[in-house]
Amino acid sequence: MPAYVIAHLQEAAPHPEIAHYIERLPTTFEPYGGRYLVHATQHEVKEGDWPGHVVMIGFPGIAEARAWWDSPAYREIAPLRSRHIEGDIIMVDGVPENYTPTAAAGAIREATALPA
Repeated sequence: MPAYVIAHLQEAAPHPEIAHYIERLPTTFEPYGGRYLVHATQHEVKEGDWPGHVVMIGFPGIAEARAWWDSPAYREIAPLRSRHIEGDIIMVDGVPENYTPTAAAGAIREATALPA
């Protein structure tokens, strides 16, 4: 099942360390099957407030995403970003192919049903 690392990064002043981080980042996630899904693209806010930028990296599974995050190669370059850009980063499992939300809807119906 696929997994994703999603970063919501705030605007930051240009800095050479950020450029160095961006240049080196792909070589840290590619050995784990990671690939950019969203990077350096515009986003359109439909509800709420979402300033800054979105980065999304897809992995074959959560184990690969965790292994990348904890890898010496990524840990080495992570401070190049974190010293200059604030943001929120999450790691999340995807859903299997042909997923339908029927079970989730059924659980909500069951939880909200009035007792007999």
